[in-house]
Amino acid sequence: MSDNPSISEKIRRRYENLYSGTFYERFIEGKWVVAHGVVYPETSNAEMFCKKPDLQFEKYFVSCDYGTVNPASFGLWGKYNDEFYRLNEYYYDSRKYGLQRTDEEHYKALCSLVGDLEIETITVDPSAASFITLIKRYGKYKVVPAKNNVVDGIRQVSTALKNKKIHICQNCKDSIREFGLYRWEDSVSKDVPVKENDHAMDDIRYFVTTLMERDEDDTFFVLSANRT
Repeated sequence: MSDNPSISEKIRRRYENLYSGTFYERFIEGKWVVAHGVVYPETSNAEMFCKKPDLQFEKYFVSCDYGTVNPASFGLWGKYNDEFYRLNEYYYDSRKYGLQRTDEEHYKALCSLVGDLEIETITVDPSAASFITLIKRYGKYKVVPAKNNVVDGIRQVSTALKNKKIHICQNCKDSIREFGLYRWEDSVSKDVPVKENDHAMDDIRYFVTTLMERDEDDTFFVLSANRT
């Protein structure tokens, strides 16, 4: 990109700030590189994770990666000054505890995570049809199926982390653990993350791709509510 005379220095710097890791090497440095190593190298610095702030948040959201055999991961997000904080989370691994939870039990945990907060919208793993139906049936929360383009979503999350649009609070221990373990498969044919340690990673991706980018679009929420 530095060899392109049609791109100004200002625009070049803007693009450079959009990417990190593999995406930076590809889109900025022009290297033909295979995705490798940790998916989010920017989180290797402990300073990327903040203390839970004492702020008056403008809006609250929830993102859910649903699982019965696999872990379930739900994240509670607060918006403040166009930035979003993962304030708390629910993470249940049935293999760890030796007991699967039902849709009703996960819904009860969702309500406990939310407490008395007014939630704008919940986004859920699109394959979790039964859980989406359950949330709709109770009628307490707006719910929308999440977008699930994995690689494009990873790029958006990476950009949001680098630009400090999203912040992960230090009490979200399972998210922090997965950030350190989530890796690309060793593949020369396509970009695919290893399907392990990815449940909080998925719910964070659902939040960024489905809710964060459209937060200012009130029409989105009206249409979503009507479709439920």
